Amino acid sequence: MTDYEIFELGDVVLQSGTTLWRAKLAYKTYGKLAASGDNVIVMPTFYGSQHADNEAMIGTGRALDPARYFIVVPNMFGNGLSSSPSNTPPPLDRAAFPHITLYDNVSCQRRLITEHLGIKQVKLVVGFSMGAQQAFQWGALHSDMVQAIAPVCGSARTSPHNFLFLEGIKAALRADAAFADGWYQDPPVKGLRAFSQVYAGWAFSQDFFREQEYRKLGLASLEDVVRFMEGRFGKRDANDLLAMLWTWQHADISANPIYKGDLPAALRAIRARAIVMPSVTDLYFRVRDNELEVEHMPNVELRPIPSIWGHAAGRGANPADNSFIDAALRELLA
Repeated sequence: MTDYEIFELGDVVLQSGTTLWRAKLAYKTYGKLAASGDNVIVMPTFYGSQHADNEAMIGTGRALDPARYFIVVPNMFGNGLSSSPSNTPPPLDRAAFPHITLYDNVSCQRRLITEHLGIKQVKLVVGFSMGAQQAFQWGALHSDMVQAIAPVCGSARTSPHNFLFLEGIKAALRADAAFADGWYQDPPVKGLRAFSQVYAGWAFSQDFFREQEYRKLGLASLEDVVRFMEGRFGKRDANDLLAMLWTWQHADISANPIYKGDLPAALRAIRARAIVMPSVTDLYFRVRDNELEVEHMPNVELRPIPSIWGHAAGRGANPADNSFIDAALRELLA
């Protein structure tokens, strides 16, 4: 049995020009929609995650409280539940799966919200990492219906250094001969393990390791951290990981027919109230990237998370970081 629902999108023409036949968007909702329809929160998923991974930020007494809000978690394309290389039939399966952009994701999410769920206004779009990039995109494309956005540990455009970091983990995965250029029959286990090992050193900060903060996760050593990351990515399909990675590398809220690559214009279009929360020790979504972006946003506060947990500060695992983020979300929801 599944704990999510499927919105059948039909045939979707992507930015690439490819038609994704019989596209589907998996989603889960938490809480109840108010009769007034004014309690909606949209929370897109992040890299390598599915809706259940977002639940670390949702709960009774938290800012994202399903007793008060109707929280919609759409699964991004490529994550194994929505249309992905691993679940799309030929001829678009596996390595032939088309490239998906932020614009493609958010355009289809808006259809879910408006056409399928009948929602006209969104109180908040909040997301972590790639979810943050989708929050920026929501704000730029749909300022008519979004009241507030909260991008956590993510940027409106992937920086060159961030792109290069992703090239490294991609190369580690593809180097496994079993990957077979994406046409494998059995999982490329060695490649997934190498991918996870490299990622483990980037997800957290140097201070995180120096102070042995990983013990708060129940881990006893650096080897445990690596195994922890292998447990996360090892259960995902390799082509799915690469599909989402392409979306991440090419994330740019202005790369669409509306803004034609003009990032300042896309940022100026975000009229929603925004609190942008990078982690001060994030190794790839840097505070400086957000500093340059918020200069163009009309109704924004940059509020860095004072954490040594690196990128994982926004992941929902560290209580102090959760409290910091929840405080900002409560302000936006007030």
